[in-house]
Amino acid sequence: MDKNSVQQALAGVPHPVAGTGLVAAGAVAKVAYCDGYASVRLNGGGLNAAQRKSVENAARAAVLRAAGPETLREVHIEVTEDAPDAPLPEPKAAAPTGALPGAPSTSGPVQARHIIAVGAGKGGVGKSSIAVNLAIGLARKGHAVGLMDGDIYGPSLPTMLGLGAIDAAVRGRMIEPFLVHNLKAMTIGALVDPDKPLVWRGPMAHGAFKQLVEQTNWGELDYLIIDLPPGTGDVALTMAQMLKLTGAVVVCTPQKVAQDDAIRAAKMFQQLGIEVLGVVENMSWFVGDDGKEYDIFGRGGAQRMAQRLGVPFLGAVPITMALRENSDSGNPTANFIDPSPAGRRLAAHLETMVTSIENQASLAAVRQGHARPTLTIS
Repeated sequence: MDKNSVQQALAGVPHPVAGTGLVAAGAVAKVAYCDGYASVRLNGGGLNAAQRKSVENAARAAVLRAAGPETLREVHIEVTEDAPDAPLPEPKAAAPTGALPGAPSTSGPVQARHIIAVGAGKGGVGKSSIAVNLAIGLARKGHAVGLMDGDIYGPSLPTMLGLGAIDAAVRGRMIEPFLVHNLKAMTIGALVDPDKPLVWRGPMAHGAFKQLVEQTNWGELDYLIIDLPPGTGDVALTMAQMLKLTGAVVVCTPQKVAQDDAIRAAKMFQQLGIEVLGVVENMSWFVGDDGKEYDIFGRGGAQRMAQRLGVPFLGAVPITMALRENSDSGNPTANFIDPSPAGRRLAAHLETMVTSIENQASLAAVRQGHARPTLTIS
């Protein structure tokens, strides 16, 4: 059972007024499925109370029939008084592999010239913050960017991108990504109850990651940034099996304890055949509102680690009060336009990091045969 199965079941439920199925009538506003829980919101505008109740019962019965012998823990059907949308279009067929010039081979609807994973050996090093600001920075340079929250167990994008009040839209069999901060984003956190713990075994995490990749209508992208869960577990293995990555970025704080785990993460990527584009030192120092710098974790440790590993150092990113506030309020774009002294310094370091990763991705693509160097004479 998955979201596609729920959607197909609803397509066969007749709309009392339109004379077609609920999907064709544009009455399906939201579909979510996770670990035995199905949630559906239907637009019941134009229906009286009895008709709305009938549609609710019919939809629930159809979803239960579609599950067959599989046990559903809960089927929640909500019928609102909102007017139905226009009939949903058929999903676009996935483009052939390699449809973009120089694009790596990918499965499903993903068409991206560069796919970059952002990982870390341990939690709490600001990996998601780096992934979000990398995506924002690339988008500000004019690139078409997608950001996928692959942190299945602890998704951060709903908060960091301000997605809390936005519902995921389903078009046919595909999930439409959120269009925020000039990029496309998708997270498992938008498809499940935000208060529900995701207690999943490996196969469940594999299925969730696969759904985010293959059932999100990413379209054509220059970059797809994937925020991975910390550690060296199932999701990274699933990603390596499904996608041909340009490379991975390892995030680390200056602390020795963080470096030990970051080394394991870098070696995991190398073992999976994923090129390590380099290391970012996050929370390298704290900049107060008065402009004074404090080396809370000790500066430069991640840079020395990158040298030992023989991989590029991609830059150091400080932490500021505004960075924390912008992350919690879902406004990461503000990190690049804060006019305060601390804000300007943060933006400069973020832009340096983005440019370094952009350059390393281009070099990796050349090494892997996905692109050719160009010479412009003017």
